[in-house]
Amino acid sequence: MKILIINGPNINMLGIREPDIYGRQSYSALCDEVKRHCEDRNAECEIFQSNHEGSLVDRIQQAYSDGTDGIVINPGAYTHTSIALYDALLAVGLPAVEVHISDVSKRESFRSISYIRPACIGSVIGRGIAGYSDAIDILINRLSEGKSE
Repeated sequence: MKILIINGPNINMLGIREPDIYGRQSYSALCDEVKRHCEDRNAECEIFQSNHEGSLVDRIQQAYSDGTDGIVINPGAYTHTSIALYDALLAVGLPAVEVHISDVSKRESFRSISYIRPACIGSVIGRGIAGYSDAIDILINRLSEGKSE
C-alpha cells in the first residue's frame, strides 16, 4: 500500500511558526513520525511539501499514475482558498483524508471553511502531529475495506 502525504504552505516551518498553535516539534519530527507510523502499518509513504499551489496540484495529479493508493493532505492555508486542490483531488479519484495540526474550528472564522473537505473521505483536526497517524489509519482502513470486498 502506497500513501502520499502532502503538506502545503508553511508546514515546513513547524517548531518555528507560532509554536503555541502548531507545537514545538519540527517538520523533520513530523516526517519521522509519519514514516514510523506507515512502517508500523506496513505501508509505504512518500512525503511531499510545497509552498506553491501549482506544485501541490501537480503532485496530486502525478499520484494518479505512480501507484499511489491514497492521499493524506494538510493543505495549510490553501484549505480555505483552493478550488484547484479540490478539483485535483476529484480528478484523480483517490481516497484522501484532510488533516490539520490545529483545531481550525476554534480559530479565525475564515478557517472554518474547507474547500478540500468535500473531496475527502475524512478529516482530522486539532490533534497536533498525532493527527497524521489518525489520518493514515483512516485511509488504510478504507483501502483495506476495498481489498476485502
